[in-house]
Amino acid sequence: MTAPETPVGPTEISLHQKSRLLEIAFSDGFRFNYPCEYLRVFSPATPVRAMDQPVHGKEMVNIRRLEPQGTAALQVEFDDGHSAGYSWSSLHELGVNYAPNWQAYLRQLAAHDLQPGVGRAAGADGKVTVNLLYFIELARIAGKDGEELRVPASVNNVEALLAWLRDRGEQWREAFADDKVRVTVNKHFAELYTLVEQGDEVALVPLPK
Repeated sequence: MTAPETPVGPTEISLHQKSRLLEIAFSDGFRFNYPCEYLRVFSPATPVRAMDQPVHGKEMVNIRRLEPQGTAALQVEFDDGHSAGYSWSSLHELGVNYAPNWQAYLRQLAAHDLQPGVGRAAGADGKVTVNLLYFIELARIAGKDGEELRVPASVNNVEALLAWLRDRGEQWREAFADDKVRVTVNKHFAELYTLVEQGDEVALVPLPK
């Protein structure tokens, strides 16, 4: 007889509220970053599944609270008031199938004449302005300790911001490499996926050589 398959379960759970991401590592070695919008759109709650059109307008939704339900599920409470229980197997499946699920969702939006949102905060003019602070060697390269910059729409996280700054020239390309600078956003250590939004203070410090 074939041995029963061991149910997949979580080994690590991290909520990155600034980036609106839920990170889960599973016992089979998979690790997924779930956008809060994605989990809200694909909520297993019966009222959501029964809707005639896709969930819409949740680009800025965040997770307020997480509560494990024994060893079988995770209760997720969103800041728009919605709450739902996700089994670990369903979360694993949502992670594995993120790309095709999201493309299918975008097609559903188009079929209902709905447009996906921008997914981050911006100013009244629709533009994103951030305050950059440079330290030590980076301040010398920039020629200043800081500056207020309006960033293009493509610069939506730390990784994209560093890539954009590297386009300023040879010195910038080397000094602002992903593995040579420590970034904080609003005085909190940031990851490459951390969102960069309107009014954020982004500090850039060179890592020790």
